[in-house]
Amino acid sequence: MNVDIKKLPEYSLPKDKVFKKNGKFKNKFYQKELLKLQIELVKLQTWIKNNNIRFLSIFEGVDTAGKDGTIKRILEYLNPRFARSVALDKPTEKEKTQWYFQRYVPHFPAGGEMVLFNRSWYNRAGVEMVFHFCTKEDYLKFMRQCPRFEEMIVDDGIKFFKFYLQISKEEMYKRLKKRETDPLKKWKLSTLDWKSYEHYDEYQKLKEDMFAATSTPYAPWIEVDANDKKRARINVIRYILSQFDYDNKADDFFADPNIVKVISLIE
Repeated sequence: MNVDIKKLPEYSLPKDKVFKKNGKFKNKFYQKELLKLQIELVKLQTWIKNNNIRFLSIFEGVDTAGKDGTIKRILEYLNPRFARSVALDKPTEKEKTQWYFQRYVPHFPAGGEMVLFNRSWYNRAGVEMVFHFCTKEDYLKFMRQCPRFEEMIVDDGIKFFKFYLQISKEEMYKRLKKRETDPLKKWKLSTLDWKSYEHYDEYQKLKEDMFAATSTPYAPWIEVDANDKKRARINVIRYILSQFDYDNKADDFFADPNIVKVISLIE
């Protein structure tokens, strides 16, 4: 879809009203734009509930990419009875004996619900391979089965979105250091976080392999430049809103193509 980015407020307003000296969004601009979009999300949820739509989204990316914060801003003003985040712990011994996708399916949305996964079955395509939590055979089986699994999700009528939040190695380092000293974020720092940083390049190679094998026409990956957390959140929400023709929609929303890219690798 061809879009005119000059219609986006960050390009139509004076730069000093939008951007800080480091090129990231100013908080005042961000808060104003976020509130406008969150009002639209409330309208979207009402429409989803009234029409028994099932909304499912997954968020992937290296540690500190901003998955928590993005999901939090999406859900902030939504009715929690019908919109929720799912972040599963490592599988139990029983779950390890099940079909790999099995433990995720019970959390899928019913009619009128919105479910956002903070990490998902794609653990197998990333962290499990990096740290040898699965075998090469497990990984290859996952890559074969995943497109078929997602085809069934979409074929059943679920509105399904896959976001990958991409940050640089330098940005990952800055955020990990901040977690070490921030008493409100220290709980987020796991024993694997710094090890993940050391394996950053391996994660990038696995990401590209994952895109090549699983970015299908019916379930494409949506890659988001998340080096500016605030800009990423704004554009993820814009993208979601752009995919629905809900009641009382205030505008023809679209994401900044410089920030959000739909990955189309499989015909």
